[in-house]
Amino acid sequence: MKGNGTSRRGGRGFRRAADLVAGDVRRAAEERGFAESRLLTAWPEIAGAQAAAISRPVKVSWPKNGMGAVLTLLTTGPQAPMLEMMVPALRERVNAAYGYAAVGRITITQTAPVGFAEGQASFAPKPAAKPEPRPEDRRSAADLAAGVSDDRLRSSLERLGAAIISNRRS
Repeated sequence: MKGNGTSRRGGRGFRRAADLVAGDVRRAAEERGFAESRLLTAWPEIAGAQAAAISRPVKVSWPKNGMGAVLTLLTTGPQAPMLEMMVPALRERVNAAYGYAAVGRITITQTAPVGFAEGQASFAPKPAAKPEPRPEDRRSAADLAAGVSDDRLRSSLERLGAAIISNRRS
């Protein structure tokens, strides 16, 4: 073994993991119609953060007349109308990634957010950020729960009361 990372057997040295699986990824992508696997791997950059959060590319099919491919996107039912409004911009962005007008039409396939399609797409909505109760809200809630003798129950009531008081103020 030489000091520069090459072995006597191959002489090629270390290879990036991406290079080791590139052929397999390309073959799998081509089987689904993705001649350009970058559409799969770089979907958030191509589609944009908002569209990528609610959709996944599923396949590209080429019609018999050869006039522009059909890109099929997977989304959940409630997100489909929003994605439908993004279709013209998505088509432009995808074609820009290909470098020519490869995609003529985009179709949307709806799926349940959980169940059989979990492996294909994970559309996990971001949890809403809950504002922390202000110190005066916590003090008010502690005053209201002061008469409770059980420590765990009193602590729970204080947290609940502080959340309710802070929500009423906002």
